[in-house]
Amino acid sequence: MNFLNKTVLKGIGLMLLGMSTVPFLDVFAKLLSEDYSVMQVTWTRFFFHACWLVPIILWQQVDWKRVPESLGLQFMRGLMLTLATLFFFAAIKSNPIPNALTLLFISPLVVAILSPSLLGERFDSLIGAGVVVGFIGVVVVLQPTGDEFKPSLLLAVVSGVCYALYIIFTKKLSFKAPPVLTLFYSAAVGMVIMLPLAILTWTAPDMKGVLLGAAMGFFAAASHFFIIKAFEFASASELSPFNYFEIVGAITLSYIIFGYIPNLQAVIGLFVIIGSGLFVSWRVMKNNGGQAEDKEKLIEPL
Repeated sequence: MNFLNKTVLKGIGLMLLGMSTVPFLDVFAKLLSEDYSVMQVTWTRFFFHACWLVPIILWQQVDWKRVPESLGLQFMRGLMLTLATLFFFAAIKSNPIPNALTLLFISPLVVAILSPSLLGERFDSLIGAGVVVGFIGVVVVLQPTGDEFKPSLLLAVVSGVCYALYIIFTKKLSFKAPPVLTLFYSAAVGMVIMLPLAILTWTAPDMKGVLLGAAMGFFAAASHFFIIKAFEFASASELSPFNYFEIVGAITLSYIIFGYIPNLQAVIGLFVIIGSGLFVSWRVMKNNGGQAEDKEKLIEPL
């Protein structure tokens, strides 16, 4: 790693910019869920995400005929991303965004557990210790024996598991199509899966709802565009620590818009989960020689 290299610093800057825009997506989703069902909000996220990707695809003159390989795995990848988004939006509907996001950060731990059997990656005692510490952090955040425990926050844990499977399917696939086209197909899968559920719970949106939905899709597309660009200047090992910068924006926006202030247990749990996640990710990458680093840019943040 060379964090002082100007090219790497440019990549880090783009990564920070990308992760700073993701919380806006979550805030708009939470605001929309006050008036619309979570199913409709999830469909809206993928619909407008796809809409914003179209001009980028046209601008880059991407060949639409380049259908992704392994359509079965592509569908499973899109399904896991859709479920992760659905459960995450359901969690933030009645819980603070930073708390749900903290629990979503268990995904690297779940990836480490499942990777030996699904990806053939090594799992050693240090990774195991990191995973145990990470799940202690989950218990601290959930506060299962406290008066503030909300069962709905468990939906964020389910989202983290689905997101981990999405990461694993991304690593299993070979991608020959341009990244932006792959992202478009992921959004299309989400639209198709969520459409029946959205129709069943549909509420005709007013102008405010349309604008919030369009903004949600814009920030989804913009954040990943910056992340893809970041990987043109720096490697996954250099950029991965900055994935967690998203929580800074989430806490800031939640305070400004919803008046949220995290309690001490939430802060302690956050640092435990992030610390263990960073350690486990580093250890897995070290054990496996940085394999599949080029696919990290195709992993969409929630």
